[in-house]
Amino acid sequence: MPIPARRRRFTTWRSLATAATAALMAAFLTPAAAHGAPRESTPVYSYENAIRESVWVDTGLDGDSDGKPDRVAVDIVRPRELAEQGRKVPVIMDASPYYSCCGRGNEGQKKTYDANGDVVQMPLFYDNYFVPRGYAFVGVDLAGTSRSDGCVDVGGRSDVQSAKAVVDWLNGRAKGYTTRTGGATAKATWTNGNTGMIGKSWDGTVANGVAATGVKGLKTIVPISAISSWYDYYFAKGAPLYDSGPDWLSDYVDSPDARAKCAAVQQKLVDEAPRTGDWTSLWTERDYVKDASKVKASVFLVHGMQDLNVRTKNFGQWWSALAKNGVERKIWLSQTGHVDPFDFRRAAWVDTLHRWFDHELLGYDNGIDDEPMADIERHPDQWVTSSVWPPRTTATTTLRPGTGTEAGVGTLGLRTGSGTETFTDDPQLSETDWAAHIDQSTPGKAGFVTKPLTHDLRLSGSSKVTVTATPTTSTAHLSAVLVDLGPDTIRDYAASGEGITTLTDRTCWGASTTGDSACFKETQANKTDVDYNVFSRGWADLGNYASDLKGVPLTPGTAYTITLDLAATDHVVPKGHRLALIVAGTDKDLIDPPSSTPTLTLDLSRTSARVPLVGGADSFTRATAGSAATPTASVLDGVRDPRTAVRVPGETR
Repeated sequence: MPIPARRRRFTTWRSLATAATAALMAAFLTPAAAHGAPRESTPVYSYENAIRESVWVDTGLDGDSDGKPDRVAVDIVRPRELAEQGRKVPVIMDASPYYSCCGRGNEGQKKTYDANGDVVQMPLFYDNYFVPRGYAFVGVDLAGTSRSDGCVDVGGRSDVQSAKAVVDWLNGRAKGYTTRTGGATAKATWTNGNTGMIGKSWDGTVANGVAATGVKGLKTIVPISAISSWYDYYFAKGAPLYDSGPDWLSDYVDSPDARAKCAAVQQKLVDEAPRTGDWTSLWTERDYVKDASKVKASVFLVHGMQDLNVRTKNFGQWWSALAKNGVERKIWLSQTGHVDPFDFRRAAWVDTLHRWFDHELLGYDNGIDDEPMADIERHPDQWVTSSVWPPRTTATTTLRPGTGTEAGVGTLGLRTGSGTETFTDDPQLSETDWAAHIDQSTPGKAGFVTKPLTHDLRLSGSSKVTVTATPTTSTAHLSAVLVDLGPDTIRDYAASGEGITTLTDRTCWGASTTGDSACFKETQANKTDVDYNVFSRGWADLGNYASDLKGVPLTPGTAYTITLDLAATDHVVPKGHRLALIVAGTDKDLIDPPSSTPTLTLDLSRTSARVPLVGGADSFTRATAGSAATPTASVLDGVRDPRTAVRVPGETR
């Protein structure tokens, strides 16, 4: 099949030419050539002949307590032609704990080295694509991983300083060495210091953390499926999201050397991250949102709206804090789970990322800053844009539950309700069970539903659900979910690929060498037909009713009021569908159950949902003003139970 012109642009130009030919091209086709102001960097430098070197940067810390400053390994690939011309280049950097232990990307690539210890394969396409375009690519092994000293502290000072020190070194403010233990120094005289950090999950989390230090020289970050506060990776207002803590994660990526030296750091991760969900100083150190005012770098944020690994509260609160502080930003929101945009929108991603880095690091006036702020996947492979996100007409609207004709099957509207609804926590049930039986009276949930909409209703941003509940036991966990009730075709985010299927054919995105191919397996959307779609979720331990920081035992028979933070999203409930709010107990596999099995009674007059509606309350009134018939009660079909298959903010496939 002929390759479309759009695809041909990104299909590899293989480095079959000699270095001399590449140098000749560079002399005439360099982006600095005098043909007016450049708008796009072009692949005129040899990838095969690029300089590959390793440097160890002093972090200024001694995390492993061996009496010597920790040095982190920094692998570099940069254009030889520009080095020979004495021209300085910007840097694209991915700081990761995964380069040795676990691999990066959909194909689990790891760094490989030659006999001299210089990098041969750098995971992902970044070096293959951008080095020929006049960038250096830098891959940093976080402290305690691979060839670096120190200890992994899971988002803390060591993690962040691992990467910040490299930004400082690139700008002449930190020491680098040619070996891990030697005294011969290395200076980054080849770079202009302009650095952009990129990475998915833990890697993107480190980028968030470094940006929150305000370090000079960091011009932009591209966090993909990244954490903004590590507490919100492990807990939701006291409710545990995983059956483990950061000590497990540290052990997962530690190098053998770190395992031998870092017992004290491991113990601190246990002691200061109690499974009670209480906030400690450990979480304060790992909360980057509080330092958003220090961010000077622009931010291009990407997240899957069905990401149940790094849940979307993380991007919502980070985005809001950045907006409050006037940070230049751009966002992509997909229908996937924990998936890289290279694997759900490849051609558009490479093109957009290329123009973003050209603008932010090379200063090219290519117009990307004038384009819509947000790209949102509305249906599989169908994208819409918003000039601002959330849209300016978005307004928080309070929706209130009311009783219906049978227990647990209530209404949802603008008027304050009355009466009560009661449910019993069943840890064997998940949000899919609740939604499938939304029109039926079941003991494990309380559901509240609008009548079928006569106009589309768009929710854009983060919601909050305030619940007043009386438990029968001293412990209780709560879940609240928003559901779109109606037939649709969506990405199957609950399947193993979290919305994608990996194919066998490959396409190429940059230049290749024998040891580092730029050709990657293609993917396609994994679609499924559903009768409902859970599109936003939130959880809490009712014992945290008085404080987000600490939980207390409950007194059975006493009413408590607590607000659950629901995950950020952008979703349209179409005409003919219904919007539902479900309140229940344990959301199986998404939060851990409490120590008891409570029955909870909701006071509907003191329970509400504040949702971000485009058009505000008027849009809700308009959408619910018709007289469409309510569907007959039946069991609805959706995705399989969403499972948190791993406890690692990284590759899940």
